[in-house]
Amino acid sequence: MATSAMTLDETVAFLDAAFPQMHHGGRSYHLVGVGPSRATIRMDHHARHLRPGGTVSGPAMMALADYALYAAILASIGPVALAVTTSLNFNFLRKPGPTGLVAEARLLKLGRRLAVGEVAITAPDSEDLVCHATGTYAIPPER
Repeated sequence: MATSAMTLDETVAFLDAAFPQMHHGGRSYHLVGVGPSRATIRMDHHARHLRPGGTVSGPAMMALADYALYAAILASIGPVALAVTTSLNFNFLRKPGPTGLVAEARLLKLGRRLAVGEVAITAPDSEDLVCHATGTYAIPPER
């Protein structure tokens, strides 16, 4: 059975130290679960995440998905700050109302140099996908 390289508390502490800008203007992203090859992040409802028309903006969902995928990778390989996004693809499936969102990230492949994963974003009170994202990260070689 696979184990995580970092606990939830360790992953949160690392993300807060390495990326304090994610909480600029107040904390709205909350890492609520990690495990082998997975992570769950909740994004609070906030006016800064909305676009005209009152729906959550694409950039807010993009940040949420990227952050969730990065957290899943960290939880699996440990505190590697220089793992970087090499590609992200988004399919916006439904317009979410002015609500918080939940991102469930799952790694599909974790190699020595690349990690590939997917993220399902939903509203907290629905199982219907709002956005589906896939992404690839480059993992730096050990030094």
